[in-house]
Amino acid sequence: MNRPHIMLVAAASVAAAFPAWAAPASADRTVQLEASNPFAQESSLQYGYPAWDKIRNEHFAPAFAEGMRIEAAEVEAIANNKAAPTFDNTIVAMERSGRLLDRVSTVFGTLSGSYTNDAIIALQKELSPKLAAHNDAIRLNPKLYQRIKTLYDKRKQLKLDPESAYLLERYHTDFVRAGAKLSEADKAKLRDYNSQLAALQTQFAQNVLKEANASALVVDSRDELAGMSEKAIDAAAAEARKRGLDGKFVVPVVNTTQQAGLSVLSKRATREKLLAASMARGSRGGEFDNREVVLKIAKLRAERARLLGYPNHAAYNLEDQTAKTTEAVNKLLAEFAKPAVNNARKEAAEIQKVIDAENGGFQAAAHDWAYYSDKVRAQRYAFDAGQLRPYFELNRVLVDGVFFAANKEFGLSFKERKDLPTYNEDVRVFDVFDADGKQLAIFTFDPYARPNKRGGAWANAWVGQNKLLGKKPVIANNLNVAKPAAGEPTLLTYDEVRTTFHEFGHALHGMFSNVQYPRFSGSRVPRDYVEFPSQVNEMWMAWPEVLANYAKHYQTGEPMPKELLEKVQASQQFNEGFRTTEYLAASLLDQAWHQLSPDQIPTDVLAFEAEALKKAGVDFALVPPRYRTTYFSHVFSGGYSAGYYGYLWAEKLDADTVNWFKENGGLTRKNGDHFRKMLLSRGGTMDAMQMYRNFRGKDAVIEPLLERRGLTGN
Repeated sequence: MNRPHIMLVAAASVAAAFPAWAAPASADRTVQLEASNPFAQESSLQYGYPAWDKIRNEHFAPAFAEGMRIEAAEVEAIANNKAAPTFDNTIVAMERSGRLLDRVSTVFGTLSGSYTNDAIIALQKELSPKLAAHNDAIRLNPKLYQRIKTLYDKRKQLKLDPESAYLLERYHTDFVRAGAKLSEADKAKLRDYNSQLAALQTQFAQNVLKEANASALVVDSRDELAGMSEKAIDAAAAEARKRGLDGKFVVPVVNTTQQAGLSVLSKRATREKLLAASMARGSRGGEFDNREVVLKIAKLRAERARLLGYPNHAAYNLEDQTAKTTEAVNKLLAEFAKPAVNNARKEAAEIQKVIDAENGGFQAAAHDWAYYSDKVRAQRYAFDAGQLRPYFELNRVLVDGVFFAANKEFGLSFKERKDLPTYNEDVRVFDVFDADGKQLAIFTFDPYARPNKRGGAWANAWVGQNKLLGKKPVIANNLNVAKPAAGEPTLLTYDEVRTTFHEFGHALHGMFSNVQYPRFSGSRVPRDYVEFPSQVNEMWMAWPEVLANYAKHYQTGEPMPKELLEKVQASQQFNEGFRTTEYLAASLLDQAWHQLSPDQIPTDVLAFEAEALKKAGVDFALVPPRYRTTYFSHVFSGGYSAGYYGYLWAEKLDADTVNWFKENGGLTRKNGDHFRKMLLSRGGTMDAMQMYRNFRGKDAVIEPLLERRGLTGN
């Protein structure tokens, strides 16, 4: 039950829906796949690295079927064991189960996010309810739950080590929250809810991907793209030809509301069209419209929460996070809303001054923000964001920036290798060595955007570390940087550099994992805590020693001029009102949808969205939400439902931790080793906030975060 989230969840008992897979206790638990199927056995490559060169679409369906059959048999054997329940024959046995299903789920999840195709999309829809039914059959098995409960009730007598004791507690909590204590009639309802949600969440995700491709901006002339570089315009022409639109120009949209082109396009009408295309995704009619999907998901989640004894989905989800309650989350978001919007309004006034000084003759709108805020920055700090890109070449950022900082902080070293297969030619593979020279992990890096790759950036474990099964980590990072033409350098924006450091923070969490059980490996921690280590790692991108090592001109190798570096550092809080407000608006939308009871579900998605933003005090037209409801994949298809606030919640810990590093000498091995020992290596083996207190010596305070975001005195 430790496989990665791949947007596959759902319903009806395995025995009812898939009798061939609901194996009795006596069923054969050996793998019965054709030898040619690469999932028939563990990969023979180092650390169980996936054999991408041997994996084909046709291998997945039989491997999933066999994986579910075997795990069902394993679970039935545990549940029906005639011996009295012990920690080993019940909890440890569960941790050992489902290995085949884990292997195929990991690979399938990687491809469905990073390199999907029509066969995977079709199979994803088919698998969603089957996997949900399979998971329900395990979590709702009364005999299995009774064994877990028996152990839980006498846990103090078992004299378990701390990690094992916490594992037992988590299993009990997981099963209760999954509905193990419900009546049989209510379990049937729960299975139905889960089945429907699995299909709908998959539909939402696939609609978002298809709609992004369908919503690309199409223009008729180069003139309409004035402000973009000639190479970028050539790329838009090439994209148009690829789509059979010879003579036209196509600018794809990314997953967020804001689009990169908005900062450079000088034609106001083109900017307006680009932002409008972005914001209309999923709500403009047609086959990829997500409005009805959203309403169904919201209602089903609310009904499921009520069935489980909670007033709404947010209350259900937050109980198992570090925030614990909707009140705590609402308080945090409300504390930031007013000062953030006040800052954004001040920033808007500065933008309007520039427009008026240029005799623009119009009032600033949302599609003007990025273009004119760069002009404000140029006036205030005498530089624009475009000046930075020649100093942010991708390979230098990765090797001389991210890896360099990891070496200084933890003693890590990296060696690229070409012998391991990848699912795409752009994926790079590195061996990671610890300070003592022994190999620690394998790291993969997939930087470029593709039409068949979901938006955003993320990290995942192809193999999660744990001592029980003798596994060492294989950790992947994904970005969505635009790939340049052949022979051209990949020059990053400041935000893309930040993202590269951020995602590697997740990778460190996985690579440093030093736990006994799969359940606790790496970043398997509460959702509102998982972003904390990754956000801490962002601090090194602008750390003088690190920045000086990687910020070098891609043509000359000259370091970034000291005066430009000083301007970058002086502008750290620039546009922070905008950044905070767009994030808060999305977080508040997430809570608004998920704090509804079943009888409060609206009928008009966009009207509800507008009213929710107004009620929260973040309805500032110049700063739309980072994600609107109909393309908010984090919460309607990903694992962040009622949890998008978690970035801000984790940033409180992050800002406090950055202060700790600075107070203790900054980028040193001593500090890195303490951070690793007390926090990064611990995975989910204990209460997350207690883990933080053990590291920091006290609870985090809010003041460093307020100062970072420029919200003091507002």
